[in-house]
Amino acid sequence: MPGPQHFVFALTQDFTHLAFASAVEPLRIANLVSGRELYRWSFASEDGQTATASNGSVTLVHHRFDALPPYDRLFVISGLDVQKHDHAALLAMLRREARSRLPRIGALCSGAYVLARAGLLDGHRAAIHWDYHDGFSEDFPQVELVRSVFVADDPIVTASGGTATADLMLHLIEHDHGYDLSVAVADQMVYNTVRSESGAQRLSLQSRKGVRNKHLSDAVEIMRTTLDAPIPPSDIAARLGITSRQLERLFRANLGVTPHRHYREMRLERARSLLLQTEMSIIEVAVAAGFQSAGHFARAYRQAYGVTPTEQRGRLT
Repeated sequence: MPGPQHFVFALTQDFTHLAFASAVEPLRIANLVSGRELYRWSFASEDGQTATASNGSVTLVHHRFDALPPYDRLFVISGLDVQKHDHAALLAMLRREARSRLPRIGALCSGAYVLARAGLLDGHRAAIHWDYHDGFSEDFPQVELVRSVFVADDPIVTASGGTATADLMLHLIEHDHGYDLSVAVADQMVYNTVRSESGAQRLSLQSRKGVRNKHLSDAVEIMRTTLDAPIPPSDIAARLGITSRQLERLFRANLGVTPHRHYREMRLERARSLLLQTEMSIIEVAVAAGFQSAGHFARAYRQAYGVTPTEQRGRLT
């Protein structure tokens, strides 16, 4: 019988504690339920002593990034402001590990951002927390970003964070030790909404708004995929095979706004994400959100959020 698998979790500054617990606890419970040591785990940080989560809790760790033990899987767990932290030591370790051991590497929550910076996700599918999607897509166009809760394609696995991490771990437990054990672990966690790899991160329009109209859902999806080059609502209606008046009624009846207003709100949400997540210039953000004039963008942004794009950036410093 093979020995236990060893998972190493590399913790960054301000890592997300929910993702951390959702990763480790299923492994502990798998050992408990099976009555065997199926998994071992240890933690690493830059100084090899502690790692501080975004909620302020401090975790004692076992290793430095440059002194890892043998392992079966290595996961990077990060969290808030992942783009702003200095990951030099972690990036060097990841590149070295990828060259020397060809290990099975993974990332949780915003950890995919670190793997992408290390060049390990080029040409791969990856999942990251939905709040990072816009910035990630701009920074790493060579990565195939998906909206699934996790990606389990070996050798690189990624989970979007939070309870999606538990979904990934249950998937790995099932792969390693069978469906029955994964279900037993989920039962112990009182976790009855286990999602598959194809599960979406954010609630659909139907779930959030109670909307069941396919034309409306399709219209919003067209808007989502054309935020940088918005098209007239009349063109959206034509694509759906309905009239502009029908489209207008659908949006007013179900969302309480016109198609034009909803479209602009989506574009401004994307702009806000890019301002908060990237170092793109104001005009670059404006263009990415479908505004050709910086002045028009600034006025629309201030009307929506009460601050100008420049003031929004200033609040981060």
